[in-house]
Amino acid sequence: MAATFTHEVITVGGCKVTLKRGGNGPTLLYLHGAGGAGMVDPFLQDLASEYSVLIPEHPGFGGSDEPGWLDNMHDMAYFYLDFLEAINVRGAHVVGASLGGWLAMEIAIRDASRMCALTLMGPSGIHVQGLKKGDLFMWSPEDRIRNLFHDQAIAERLLAMKPTPEMQDALLKNAYTTARLGWEPRLYDPHLHKWLHRIKLPTQIIWGEQDRILPAGYAPELAKMIPGSRFHVIPQCGHLPQSEKPQEFLHLFREFAAGLPR
Repeated sequence: MAATFTHEVITVGGCKVTLKRGGNGPTLLYLHGAGGAGMVDPFLQDLASEYSVLIPEHPGFGGSDEPGWLDNMHDMAYFYLDFLEAINVRGAHVVGASLGGWLAMEIAIRDASRMCALTLMGPSGIHVQGLKKGDLFMWSPEDRIRNLFHDQAIAERLLAMKPTPEMQDALLKNAYTTARLGWEPRLYDPHLHKWLHRIKLPTQIIWGEQDRILPAGYAPELAKMIPGSRFHVIPQCGHLPQSEKPQEFLHLFREFAAGLPR
């Protein structure tokens, strides 16, 4: 039976954010990417059978507030430190996708005391000379969806869906905030690489081999920057391994989690 997720609005430092909760067990905090939180993805439903899953919508995304203080990813990281303290999260396995993976790293280099591990899926945040990134800001809406996936049948199904006016508003809001955080320089923090050695948490990096946004060559380079981290590249997979290859992702996640200190 699929886990039931509750929806609530919480206020942290005067900023209202929407939060979905579901499942039981150790805490898993999911940090979404540029597309927003939206519906609860099937892989999160699956993980809710083992974890207490928290899915907040970042400030500036979806149903959350657009605070005037949000200028960069550093601001977002400090907000999440306040968020974790406000809801008294301890020992969280933090799972970050794309932009959310970048955010997870920015949080961890500042204060990882409420975390136990990181799982990063195709995270942005660093720049590797000679590895050309895709420019999602310059793509058409259709190209943006197509370039997320290696399997174009998934893209076709998404393109066939007619978004409601509310969904269109959320997509525009999400795109605006993504640009606010990652327009210049494109989707990375030029200072982040200098401080990734501060991440002492067990860290797993998962990448799709056919990622058109951030090439898979980023995976080994990022792994060199985070002490003791490991990486896996999933074949025939685009930018969203957790969605495009959920069973492969879940296998890697569970294998990694099984080896964590209890």
